[in-house]
Amino acid sequence: MIGPSSDASPYDLLDAEAAGVDPAGLAALVERAQREIDTGLLPSCQLALARHGRLVLFAGLGEATTRDRFVIFSATKGIVAGAVWLAVGDGLVRFDQPVADIVPEFATNGKDAVTVEQLLAHTSGFPHAPLGHEPAARREDRLARFARWRLTFEPGTAFEYHPTAAHWVLREILERVTGTDLRTYVHDRIMNPLGLRAFALGEPPERQDDVATLVETGEPPTPEEIEAAIGIRIDLTALLGEVTQAALLEFNRPEVRALAVPGAGGISTAADVALYYQGLLHDPDGLWRPEVLAAGLELVNDFPDPVRGTPAHRSRGMQLAGPAPGAQLRGFGHGVSPATFGHDGAGGQVAWADPVSGLSFCYLTNGLDAHLIRQARRSIGLSSRAAACVAA
Repeated sequence: MIGPSSDASPYDLLDAEAAGVDPAGLAALVERAQREIDTGLLPSCQLALARHGRLVLFAGLGEATTRDRFVIFSATKGIVAGAVWLAVGDGLVRFDQPVADIVPEFATNGKDAVTVEQLLAHTSGFPHAPLGHEPAARREDRLARFARWRLTFEPGTAFEYHPTAAHWVLREILERVTGTDLRTYVHDRIMNPLGLRAFALGEPPERQDDVATLVETGEPPTPEEIEAAIGIRIDLTALLGEVTQAALLEFNRPEVRALAVPGAGGISTAADVALYYQGLLHDPDGLWRPEVLAAGLELVNDFPDPVRGTPAHRSRGMQLAGPAPGAQLRGFGHGVSPATFGHDGAGGQVAWADPVSGLSFCYLTNGLDAHLIRQARRSIGLSSRAAACVAA
């Protein structure tokens, strides 16, 4: 087996044969990504596949080149999870630690019982506590909002996805225990040691010229289409919550990209995200303590999804594939192992690593397709083709 080499840049493409990857599988993966570009549904996309610590594929399609970057939305959460795991490994914070121990301003309205683990696993009980961009820009305003937030369920008793709220608290925790701005911490402790140059959380406006503009496309699915796809009729507005098309388009504003929204504001190429996941698989420089990395990827939340009723299957910071067909309902493709972990993002962003095959994959697009069913099928189709790239 070929392992990560310190003699080569992670951006140097590894030959498919040397990587044990099927060239025909790579072509099929690119062809699937090209489909929505050719029909005019999406303006551009970027995709990357990596194995053995190196890229095997990195391509920009449509209006994008490999030099462009994309807003990766909630795929940012997988990288913030890695930052939390570093702080745990350094003994600065514990997974079972009450948030109030670190951020006493948060300990109001029954939230004193919330733990760091519950923030990471989306079981902390305050999913409907969005933080507007204006107050988010000022720390004192963020802390005032923390104090006002109320629980909608008892922490640790249920799962409901927290689009942004929990990660604003995680940012505050990390900045207090490390004494470092989260933007600097992620760069200095993760991206720079891994040799990754494109990812940024909180990029200043003057360095955003290479970020693809988000474009709204498609029409929302009808209630009948949703029922046919997932077996139940749901209110699309309730399903989206704060993650509306209008909210996503706010990330076209340079000042919003600069905020370092910790659950949604990462800017990156697909290559950097895929290589970050190779770092988690191999950790050649020993960035993470092995026992903490294992704990970070341990299943801790299998409460049912409140919309579909399927198990959440989440770790301390990541989505876990688990066995089929649940893996596909959680957005992972056919052919990935149950141990596959990662985090998707609004608009169809995909990011995962499979410890069994050694593959990591990332797909990014600036097209915000309002048809969520089509978007989900694209994610599953791409991930399935990526998984099939390992030569039999």
